[in-house]
Amino acid sequence: MSVEMSQFHPIFFEETQEHLQLLEQLLMGLDIAQPDSVDLNSIFRAAHSIKGGSGIFGFTALADVTHIMENLLDKARKGEFSLSIPAVDILLSTTDTLGDILNSYRNELAIDWLKVTQAQVILNGLLVDPGEDLGPSNDSDLDSSMTPEPQATMGFGFFAADKVPAAERDDPADFGFFNVEPSTESGPTIDPGFGLFDEPEPEAAQKGTAASGPTPAKPMTQPKADAGPVKKTGTSGGDSTLRVETTKIDSLVNLSGELVITQSMLALIGAEVSGELGERLQSALLELERNTREVQDAVMSVRMLPVSSVFNRFPRLVRNLAGKLNKKVELIVEGGATEIDKGMIERLVDPLTHLVRNSLDHGIETAQQRMAMGKTESGTLLLKAEQKGGSIVISISDDGAGLNRDRILTKARENGIMTEQSPADEDVWPLIFSPGFSTAAEVTDVSGRGVGMDVVRRNIEALGGHIVIESQAGVGSTFRIQLPLTLAIVDGMCVAVGEQVFVLPLVHIVESIQPSLDQLKTLSNQRLIKVRGEYLPLLDLYQLMALEPININPDQGIVVLIETSKHRFGLCVDALVGQQQVVIKSLERHYRRVSGVSGATIMGDGSVALILDAESLALQVKHLDGVVI
Repeated sequence: MSVEMSQFHPIFFEETQEHLQLLEQLLMGLDIAQPDSVDLNSIFRAAHSIKGGSGIFGFTALADVTHIMENLLDKARKGEFSLSIPAVDILLSTTDTLGDILNSYRNELAIDWLKVTQAQVILNGLLVDPGEDLGPSNDSDLDSSMTPEPQATMGFGFFAADKVPAAERDDPADFGFFNVEPSTESGPTIDPGFGLFDEPEPEAAQKGTAASGPTPAKPMTQPKADAGPVKKTGTSGGDSTLRVETTKIDSLVNLSGELVITQSMLALIGAEVSGELGERLQSALLELERNTREVQDAVMSVRMLPVSSVFNRFPRLVRNLAGKLNKKVELIVEGGATEIDKGMIERLVDPLTHLVRNSLDHGIETAQQRMAMGKTESGTLLLKAEQKGGSIVISISDDGAGLNRDRILTKARENGIMTEQSPADEDVWPLIFSPGFSTAAEVTDVSGRGVGMDVVRRNIEALGGHIVIESQAGVGSTFRIQLPLTLAIVDGMCVAVGEQVFVLPLVHIVESIQPSLDQLKTLSNQRLIKVRGEYLPLLDLYQLMALEPININPDQGIVVLIETSKHRFGLCVDALVGQQQVVIKSLERHYRRVSGVSGATIMGDGSVALILDAESLALQVKHLDGVVI
């Protein structure tokens, strides 16, 4: 029977990517002085699994590099090789190379065999002389003749040819499925799992510890991870998860949304039925509503992923960048288990990366500067996630120098940005989000070009969130990002203007009132409403949406008080329809982008309601002439 191996490639690529992520995470958290034997064995097994799977599928470049890496890790876990900071740097660099090779195989691109050879030479050199500086260089001084080309061999890429004796190469009992290595007393020659399974380590190997490496000349800052790797204690881990294509999950979410809409339709129909039959129908509809909500919550939970899948990228970034900037930084991660919609995961990486890089470059001082200011030698960078109501709040905090208020104001005036003479701090900090704004004295390859912060805010707002800055000179800064938990469903208040229904996200609503005439004032042709001693500007939704209202005067309608990251203001509508959880549909995909609208939804009667973007509406408040908020 012929088996088409390519059908298993996607699974192999996903699993190998997970192994590479685990390798990086464990190497980053490894205690060089006293490495944990459990971690060393986990690192070895990850490399072993990559090599075995690569051999089975004939991915020679991946198998060849991982084979040498596995030998080095095997010696480390047996105490025959002392790990050091340079050695860990090389292993991390090799992990990056493996990632590049994996992407080449995944995208069917040409393999960079020179990079493969360089990785092999560096790893072999580390095995021969651990003390030699064999870091990767940019020079292409390796002769092109050293670049290996994939060839058809009797092994079909299932073993490293330089390790297999000629006598064994033709042994039909192997069938080319095994990596035949020189036999040792502590390791089997044949892998009965073909590299597809993580086999339990012998008890003796589990208890062994690697010898302590030489004292490094430069101390290494170890970032604190939110949680270490999960130790497998059960035997049924393989059955606890199921790989499902994201398109299937998205389809399930859409269907659950349609179910909610259908349930709303039935509720409207049931309201027209009276008598005993109507009571029985209402009882059944309430049960249906409860079950529908549970189904929807369960389906939505499938889309939720822990934010640690984003946070886990930063220990390596902080480690590399801190070394480049000659700074000592301790990374602390909290709340990694907090879940967020999978649609936000990848879109959060770039904004968070930029904020972390800015904190390291502009915020945290060098060790000498910190000591002179009476601070600890090592700076602290905190990544924190927490859930608050229907939102997730992500904070990036550092204990550095803080934002320079005077420099920001000076730069703002140079750029022609209108500012008051003595603005409040909360009005000064957002100026750094202006396009092209930078207070850096010089441009580096890390930052200083004035691009990025405006993109950060734009990307965050595109996710339906907002960002707030808190800073104190000499103490540090905090960038706090608030996002909705999901991009698929929103709890909202339905409001009416004329015959059109709109949905306002509940997260932005403070309260709804029907104002009296003495609460309404006019200043410079702008209407204001006085609420508990505070004057707030009024926006007429009918004017913004070009509709014909039922009530033009606010005292005859309803004013919904809205709070955003920028302003608090009142939105004038005709009436409140009621609170409802709605499924968000993309208006831009099916129609076009509408100012002040973030999406649309289908109501129970089949009509379309627009979902208002409170942050976008707040931009209109900034243009109210003569009003000081």
